[in-house]
Amino acid sequence: MANQIEKQYFQDFMPGNVCFGCGRDNHFGLKISSFWEGDEAVCIWNSEEKYQGWKGILNGGIMATLIDCHCMGAAAAAAYRAEGRPLGSEPEYRYATGTLTIKYLKPTLNDKAVEIRAKVTEIKGRKTTLECVIKSDGIITAKADVIAIRVWDSSKDNDSAFGG
Repeated sequence: MANQIEKQYFQDFMPGNVCFGCGRDNHFGLKISSFWEGDEAVCIWNSEEKYQGWKGILNGGIMATLIDCHCMGAAAAAAYRAEGRPLGSEPEYRYATGTLTIKYLKPTLNDKAVEIRAKVTEIKGRKTTLECVIKSDGIITAKADVIAIRVWDSSKDNDSAFGG
């Protein structure tokens, strides 16, 4: 296929990540995979029966985790992009949630792929602001406003995993 570009998943460039939502090194986790589609960070995720809230409906806490981890990966990828650098280049950055405000609009089906889309609305220093939606069967079922904070920078002498 001519001109087909292989997707680069943000999480593949986070060595040692044991996070429940996005960590490649967490064998029990959700293992989300996020990538750029133009200016939107996209994740398509398939649930399992164990992640139900009500029968056939995805649990709200799992939805929050999907949004949270997708947006933290998007914030890191956006920082690299803003600096004109490839994912995984030095210095490496890690982000943590500053705020996460979710509006659950409709039930999210548990037996259909979930589509998560995030847009960066502002990058200001270590703070990245994003808007995110979850779609189920093509319908927006949740919206979120997220603030991601850069908590680790490999070029700095970090006192802890959170740059303290």
